[in-house]
Amino acid sequence: MKLATLKNGRPDGQLVVVSTDMTRFVSAGRIAPSLQAALDDWAALMPQLNALADQLEAGAIAGQVFDPSMALAPLPRAYQWIDGSGYLSHLERVRSLKGSKDEQLQSTRPLLYQGGSDSLSAPVSPILATDPDLAIDFEAEVAVIIGAVPMSATREQAAAAIRLVTVCNDVSLRRLVLDDLQNGFGFFHAKPATAFAPLVCTPDSLGSAWRDNRLHLPVRVEVNGTLFGQPNAGTDMHFDFADLIVEAARTRSLGAGTIIGGGTVSNRHDESLPIKRDGIGFACIAEARTVEKLKFGRARTPFLKPDDVVRIGAMLDAQSVFGDIVQTVVIASPAGR
Repeated sequence: MKLATLKNGRPDGQLVVVSTDMTRFVSAGRIAPSLQAALDDWAALMPQLNALADQLEAGAIAGQVFDPSMALAPLPRAYQWIDGSGYLSHLERVRSLKGSKDEQLQSTRPLLYQGGSDSLSAPVSPILATDPDLAIDFEAEVAVIIGAVPMSATREQAAAAIRLVTVCNDVSLRRLVLDDLQNGFGFFHAKPATAFAPLVCTPDSLGSAWRDNRLHLPVRVEVNGTLFGQPNAGTDMHFDFADLIVEAARTRSLGAGTIIGGGTVSNRHDESLPIKRDGIGFACIAEARTVEKLKFGRARTPFLKPDDVVRIGAMLDAQSVFGDIVQTVVIASPAGR
């Protein structure tokens, strides 16, 4: 089952069911007005949503044309957004960056940070920054949306709580990382709004692509139409989503609608940019630059600049499973100027 949240003039948008081929949708308003409402009563409402999806797929309901540009983030404002560090190869590459600390690389427990979730970005919303020299970077990730999880949850409880899967762009302003880390409270200014793909899918609808609490699909990233990377999200994921949820619930319970990010998708390889059509590449600029420094003595790939366009999607048989995130970099003047 595929779900989306469409614009309707309200902060939480309108929940809709989308056809498997992503061409049609039908409103789910009679079942739940928003995705959060559906998550709050998932056991009772999911069968009804599935039945609606089956009717749409069978042609019993005509539906309307689905336009991804009309989608908001699936949860435009979530109760909680927690990003994890599932890929050690990403940490190994970026820990040498200014502001990073060697002790942050952990292989026994995943790192987590709590991001801002009051205004998550739509898939075509711009990447907004107040200064073009903040080293603007994208980070392509897989994310899950969960049901309620008790404090000190087991891996079994954590895995059973995974309701929906999608991809996101956890934007980073690399030049602000040092200040954030040195203040001792973790990321804040270095992490503006995260953008999400237009669709979320139930794990069962992903078939064999979802197994072992991981998404086994390549996450394709293009910058200005050029392939930047397509690492497989199921490869080299040291901590799976059950691990990340268990760690997040170590000292607190997690509410239904909490979003858990898997961290920047990263595979171990020795490539540098540009990559070939079948290459692996990178899901963020920082990793590419680190590899270049090691190979060539200097970074050659620039960070994003105004008007650059980033496209992110998880691919299966040439189809973007969750729809694409397509964002343009825009420099916005601070309010009042």
